[in-house]
Amino acid sequence: MPLDEKVLVIPTANFRAAGYFHGMRAADAAYRAAILDPAAFSFRPRYEVETDPAFKQLIPYIVLRCGELLFHYRRGASGTEKRLEALRSVGIGGHISEADAAGGTDPYHTGMMRELTEEVALGCGFAERCIGFINDDRTPVGSVHLGVVHVFDLTAPAARSREDALADSGFAPLAELKADLSAFETWSQFVLESQQL
Repeated sequence: MPLDEKVLVIPTANFRAAGYFHGMRAADAAYRAAILDPAAFSFRPRYEVETDPAFKQLIPYIVLRCGELLFHYRRGASGTEKRLEALRSVGIGGHISEADAAGGTDPYHTGMMRELTEEVALGCGFAERCIGFINDDRTPVGSVHLGVVHVFDLTAPAARSREDALADSGFAPLAELKADLSAFETWSQFVLESQQL
């Protein structure tokens, strides 16, 4: 995604008013409605908001699960977020662009599904649920992003990477991934340690 492309944000003040937290928070209905309120959405140039903590870029963070197996990968060199390169991840997703708002009523959901289909071929049916939110203001990346965690419960462990940015991908038991927690990016650590998963 080019840095001059406009991405979906909410004011950080709205996030704080809804209830500030650090780490992962469960997605109760009231909190989800406050954060994903289209009235608070705007699209701003990515090059501006990547370093402006007055805004939080909403990032869908999709976890693919089949029973006790989770899809995981290592962030390859071709990924757009160089600050996360080579770290392991269980989350798929990215920025919601202004183009995702064209011709639809829910740019967030449209963008989430676009990101998923660009990055992964599911190869099976699924049921989707929003389980939580991730915030980590301790890092430059985290201070300008807010993760929205979705679990896609797959009918088979059939998902395959479509991009070089998702290297060494596959499925592994949750317990095995938790045993190697330090190799994962912070957001994945929050997800793997959460009670919502």
